[in-house]
Amino acid sequence: DQWKKMANREKFVEEVNKILEAVKDLSPDKMLFRYNGVLYPTVLCKPEMFEALNTFETREEDILMAAYPKCGTNWTLHLLQDIVYAVHKKDPAAVIPMLEFWGENKFEKLKEEASPRVLGTHLSYDGIPKSFFNKPLKMLVVFRNPKDTALSYYHFYNNNQTLPKYSSWDTFFEDFMAGNVCWGSYFDHVLAWNKHIDNENIMIVTFEELKKDLEVAVRKISKFFGFSLTEEQIRSIADKGTFKSMKEKSEETHGAIGKSIFRKGEVGDWRNIFTEAQNQEMDAKFEACLAGTKLGEMLQYNVYCK
Repeated sequence: DQWKKMANREKFVEEVNKILEAVKDLSPDKMLFRYNGVLYPTVLCKPEMFEALNTFETREEDILMAAYPKCGTNWTLHLLQDIVYAVHKKDPAAVIPMLEFWGENKFEKLKEEASPRVLGTHLSYDGIPKSFFNKPLKMLVVFRNPKDTALSYYHFYNNNQTLPKYSSWDTFFEDFMAGNVCWGSYFDHVLAWNKHIDNENIMIVTFEELKKDLEVAVRKISKFFGFSLTEEQIRSIADKGTFKSMKEKSEETHGAIGKSIFRKGEVGDWRNIFTEAQNQEMDAKFEACLAGTKLGEMLQYNVYCK
């Protein structure tokens, strides 16, 4: 099993390197495309992938993790895999498939995978295929305060070869606020999920919660999916699942893009770059979109963004 895992991991790192090679020949204006009005990276997502998703067959035991980019996607997916492994002794995949990412024979491979399958996506509630809502499968949704998300996303654009570079933070900030970035507007995502916050099959957690007390978060997530873990298992998953330990293993797990995926993982880093005008613009936008909403409340904006 160990050999199989290593071979899978090597194959994934090889795939990543292939993608990075393909991107070298792309001019910045060819690096992104729009699908249903939203921007996506050309080498990671393909229009035919979205078409294929419409006929994707889900299972009741599937576990879906959804997060806007830079809200803790890879971190949470690894935690979920460790939880599933502890309960089902199901070998963690070398890489967890993101629904909309292109991959050769991806859906055939997913058909062969034993349940429960852990799947990830950056798609908003409205972009997730209907088949996910036709069965009572459970979804974990992760959000992070918008100021840290924006800053982290800016660094991701500039450190990731699959995306066009930004010459300045100010330009990126304008695009972020206008939803003119990959996977669209952060605020559209929050508003869409907020409408379904009371759905018993959807649980929303925040990046800040995970940072504050990972053991509590692992216990809460396991309970939501109906998994019984011992206190020892919870402790062990939390110990090896910290952002710091994920970052240390990032090149081994994610190849050349590992470092840009697990950058700092800090709360409050936005204070180092936001101007007063940008602070006011973001505060006003948050107020207009999310004041008085349950999800707005969960994000504890006054604690993390003031």
